Amino acid sequence: MKHKLVAIVGMCGSGKSDATAWFEELGWERVYFGQVTMDELRREGLAVTPANERYEREKLRREYGQAAYAVKLKDTILEKLQHADVVLDGLYSWSEYKYIVEHVTPELKVLAIATDRGVRYARLAVRPVRPLTPEEATARDFSEIENLEKGGPIAIADHFINNNGDLALFRRQVEDFIASLSAPKK
Repeated sequence: MKHKLVAIVGMCGSGKSDATAWFEELGWERVYFGQVTMDELRREGLAVTPANERYEREKLRREYGQAAYAVKLKDTILEKLQHADVVLDGLYSWSEYKYIVEHVTPELKVLAIATDRGVRYARLAVRPVRPLTPEEATARDFSEIENLEKGGPIAIADHFINNNGDLALFRRQVEDFIASLSAPKK
């Protein structure tokens, strides 16, 4: 495969969106898995709320299986890989991971962002878009772990970054990881 494919995984509030933005600054094309949920909410005329998002995520997986988002985004990913390196923002489930490896490329690299729960919840409470209370964040964590197979892609990651520190340190770690993807193999 000529172009690289990286999935960024982690729990809600870990820093996936920031990491993805830095990939984009370096010319990577983004595929945002959560856009599928937003599109479905809009199509059904539902407000963007934590409860409605959870409903859509679980409904899509009931309809298409646990690999639903990867199935729905496969053609988009393949098209973007024709001309650019691609970063997947929000690959959630073990089934999605396996589907991408089988139907897109076995060369998928997974970057896991690990952040302490208390740090994540503090960030989620003040984020400008779709903030979550601690109770909503806990419910989302449980739902994603129990219903969406979220632990598998995190556990099998090729590289982990701890994001409990400041933004500058986190950015350096992400940029170092991106640079390592082009480094000659030893």
